[in-house]
Amino acid sequence: PSSSDDLRSGPFGVLYDAVRGNSQVLVNVRNNHKLLGRVKAYDRHMNLLLEDVKEMWTERSKGGKGRSDVGGGGGSGGGGRGSSVNKDRYVGKMFLRGDSVILIVGNPAALAATASAS
Repeated sequence: PSSSDDLRSGPFGVLYDAVRGNSQVLVNVRNNHKLLGRVKAYDRHMNLLLEDVKEMWTERSKGGKGRSDVGGGGGSGGGGRGSSVNKDRYVGKMFLRGDSVILIVGNPAALAATASAS
């Protein structure tokens, strides 16, 4: 098989279908961010050229009263004071380096519709 066939089948089939159908994909990235956007191009390293990207992530607020919280056993399990805040931003065009990609889900809108119907 030629190298162009390799980028159309198997795991790359999700990306190939997304480029051909101009459909959205959901990409989980190493910094625990999620990217929802349209794939314009990709390569064998999983480098992605994305358009109309919504980047989503969660931040933990410290949740203390300033300095009185210092030395109070910080970290993620610190008494449950910190609240999670969901954040997002819009990026028009993005080049995503392939080594930061963890997971790609094709056409998440159709997947959600199928899940809610059953």
